[in-house]
Amino acid sequence: MLEKKTFPIDMVYVPVKRAKTLDAGKVLALAEDMLENGQTTPIRLRPDGDRYVLLEGLHRLEALRALGEATVEGYLVRARLH
Repeated sequence: MLEKKTFPIDMVYVPVKRAKTLDAGKVLALAEDMLENGQTTPIRLRPDGDRYVLLEGLHRLEALRALGEATVEGYLVRARLH
């Protein structure tokens, strides 16, 4: 089972392909919701050296960044060994 942890936002790398899907309107709406309710759904990350690569949750991450937050709640996902 995945364990929810807190990660520094500045240590999260967003791949270029994923960043191209960013919708500013959605980020604004999420930021407004987070002001009232906080972050309700963790993002998903995978380790990559001394940083983390975003797998899921771009709009949540960017909403928190827009609000000036330094950390994000997320799940650390490891690659499955075959």
